[in-house]
Amino acid sequence: MHRDGDHSAAYVVLRTDDPELSGHGLTFTIGRGNDLAAEAARQQARPLLGRRVDDLAADPGAVYRTLTADTQLRWLGPEKGLVHLSLAAVLNAVWDLAARRAGKPLWRLLTDMSPTQLVDVADLRYLSDAITRQEAIELLSRLAPGRYERIATLERTGYPAYTTSAGWLGHDDAKLRRLCQEAIDAGYRHIKLKVGASLADDVRRCRIVREAIGPQCDLMIDANQVWDVPQAIEWVQALAEFRPLWIEEPTSPDDILGHAKIRSEVAPIGVATGEHAHNRVMFKQLIVAGAIDYCQIDACRLASVNENLAVLLLAAKYGVPVCPHAGGVGLCEMVQHLSVFDYVAVSGSLHNRVTEYVDHLHEHFVDPCVVRDAAYVLPAAPGYSTRMHEASVARYRYPDGAYWRAAAGDRPSPGTSAS
Repeated sequence: MHRDGDHSAAYVVLRTDDPELSGHGLTFTIGRGNDLAAEAARQQARPLLGRRVDDLAADPGAVYRTLTADTQLRWLGPEKGLVHLSLAAVLNAVWDLAARRAGKPLWRLLTDMSPTQLVDVADLRYLSDAITRQEAIELLSRLAPGRYERIATLERTGYPAYTTSAGWLGHDDAKLRRLCQEAIDAGYRHIKLKVGASLADDVRRCRIVREAIGPQCDLMIDANQVWDVPQAIEWVQALAEFRPLWIEEPTSPDDILGHAKIRSEVAPIGVATGEHAHNRVMFKQLIVAGAIDYCQIDACRLASVNENLAVLLLAAKYGVPVCPHAGGVGLCEMVQHLSVFDYVAVSGSLHNRVTEYVDHLHEHFVDPCVVRDAAYVLPAAPGYSTRMHEASVARYRYPDGAYWRAAAGDRPSPGTSAS
């Protein structure tokens, strides 16, 4: 699906009069068009210029409503595509600013809010047929008494992670086997394999992985949207002997009916999707229609914490485990906060929940995520873990960064690095 990806990000910094206080956010892209996301973010952020930091931090729900009320930008969406990606970058920076001002990691800022405050933050528009405001408050209130015990659990164990690094399509058989063994040795019990290029190759590669990880570990497979519905059913059934836990993105991310059909035909193999679901309304359809077994939110595809919180509430009400999508630039750094918050305040469960981890590009972040014994260590630094090193931004900023100046003789198309 993404054969020529060049990991990129539209990177937003909200600067204040205090040189020690700023907010950092981003949206993840894979290359060409990243410059468009950066310009859209500049447009999205205009209503924030000149605002008081105290006001922004005191009511992130109001900030969200202000930015999503821009009817001219909304016409270009609404709530999907480039407009939504760029909105995520700006709002991620707002949340980072609020958490830094409070001196707390984002997950802690959220878990310290009352149920009513959290529901005021969440965007529940168009969802009242699936979950009402009162139901959301009651759901959060039931879990509130046990929050600090669950935090203590994560301080001991971390939040469970799975790895995709072993299972890229480009690995030869020997490397695939070696990386699977290294993952097992590192403590991973969930390993994901990319599939969909060749059925014969997938059968061989699934057999290698299952032999390497043994019967007690979970294998997940990910098709990245390449199949039509009948093909997805046929292909997954052909791989059923290897007992995959889920098939991820088996068809078009917009096809709710298709996902439901696939789920009915491949059970007990689960269906997982969400990294390309445009907005909370699409998640409502996937969840309420019984089209998915695993909900895969993304910190940059939806409109930041406000919209992700709405999806977490939906998933909790309907008993669908949330297993966020990560990898890419900064996604692991952000989704760790959302997973921790989900367990502590929304779902109260770790059953069938595991968050993706890919071990690359973390060196560009001031507070990179830490995975130890196949679990995310609780983030401790204030903020959303989104601040990048100034040296990384200076080197890779397009088109004037040192990397691009040095590569002037062999320069890719505009927008293929951080903007």
